[in-house]
Amino acid sequence: MDSRRKSRILAFQALYFWESNQVPVEELCAFSWLEEEKLKSMSSGMAAFTKILIAGTIENINIINSTIKDHLENWDISRVNRVDLAILRISVYSLMYQNEIPPSIIIDEAIGICREYGADDSFKFINGVLDSIKKTLLESSQPERQKQSTRPKQRQQKQRDNG
Repeated sequence: MDSRRKSRILAFQALYFWESNQVPVEELCAFSWLEEEKLKSMSSGMAAFTKILIAGTIENINIINSTIKDHLENWDISRVNRVDLAILRISVYSLMYQNEIPPSIIIDEAIGICREYGADDSFKFINGVLDSIKKTLLESSQPERQKQSTRPKQRQQKQRDNG
């Protein structure tokens, strides 16, 4: 299992713990809740990525929850089980704020974690919600991407016209 997967699992576990106990972010990111053996085996890169996922998700929890709510069809967020909710939250954080990671990887990782820790068919629910969010995010970023892609062409055209 690669270190990013392990980081996502630890972040999911931390968010589950946070939801149940409202532990401060600093305490979660200090990994005081983690078994000593696992803590010793964690590389600095793995710890850093895990901390980013935990802190970023909690710092943006209202936006993330709102995004999840907007993509639940005939379902209320209060009815989503805590395991699925923790997986959704870290995944939505990644989709919204970690643009360097392809959405397909984020969704695949969420499904893998859900298959391991969630209920039997939870992965289908997770996949549907995250896919819907991904599409909305891609649609909302299209105009900006189009502007960025036309700027160089416009400059090139101006250079040809002036050249």
